[in-house]
Amino acid sequence: MAREKWNFDPTHSSIDFVVRHMVVSKVRGRFTKWSGAVEFDPASYADSTVEVSIEVDSIDTHEAQRDGHLKSADFFDVASHPKMTFKGKKVAGSGSDLKITGDLTIRGTTREVTLNAEYLGTGKDPWGGTRAGFSAKTSIEREDFGLTWNAALETGGVLVGKRVDIEIDVELVKA
Repeated sequence: MAREKWNFDPTHSSIDFVVRHMVVSKVRGRFTKWSGAVEFDPASYADSTVEVSIEVDSIDTHEAQRDGHLKSADFFDVASHPKMTFKGKKVAGSGSDLKITGDLTIRGTTREVTLNAEYLGTGKDPWGGTRAGFSAKTSIEREDFGLTWNAALETGGVLVGKRVDIEIDVELVKA
């Protein structure tokens, strides 16, 4: 087989994150608007490409006041940096166990990250199309991307954790 183009099905896909709050709990959120392109050959991932652009203004933590703060210059600075991007450079692995390495850009800062990914398989949909599924996870240190705002707590620790866990689930439709 040759490398083929696949489109994201945003209604069956998600980009979510988790970060610690006040040391004792976790806050979950997601980005609701994003786009990109994927090309892959299920028989050989080595030649695959993936590019994703996320509209930072679409952040949703189920709390409007917190979302507003995250969009401000204290965090993502949406006015100056409306998008974050991921551009894959290398896909390694076989079967369902993959590592996708690429450049993640947040707030104008680019760092290499590796997604631990799982290929969930392909199948025919009821409308004659072909779909594929992937799940991926990684963790980043938010301060590496210029997201340094925080507040010290009287009891020790800080208001917002430094590590952000990212979970991605995508369903692709063959173009």
